[in-house]
Amino acid sequence: MRYLFSHSSNGFLEIQWYLFGALVFLGASHTLRLNEHVRVDLVYSSVSDRARLWIDALGFVLFFLPVTIYLTWLSVPFARQSVISQEYSSNAGGLILWPIKLMVPIGFALLTLQGLSELIKRIAALHGDMSLDTHYEKPFQ
Repeated sequence: MRYLFSHSSNGFLEIQWYLFGALVFLGASHTLRLNEHVRVDLVYSSVSDRARLWIDALGFVLFFLPVTIYLTWLSVPFARQSVISQEYSSNAGGLILWPIKLMVPIGFALLTLQGLSELIKRIAALHGDMSLDTHYEKPFQ
């Protein structure tokens, strides 16, 4: 923009990280739904499907859901204050900040809901009410 149109603004730089941040926060729950999230694969790939379901269910209950609920709870006042104050970037030509700060609690809330959905699926699969593909293809190193 600066070289082609002789026009530059900090807003162009800021919109880049706004979009990236929104993509990460809104895409995390979709990634979890597709079972494409990163995991520590020390034991997971070498155990049975039923054991994988148990590992997932316990992981959701003991780690995932408490953390996402806590982070949602912590981020609400952060975003709320930004919305109330109509916070703007301190950079010249910068954008308003509250839309991207609002993505933080929205993203964690969506991730919490998807985690609950995944936990329900694991419990249903453990009861034999549905089949669930627990196959995980570890990334190439």
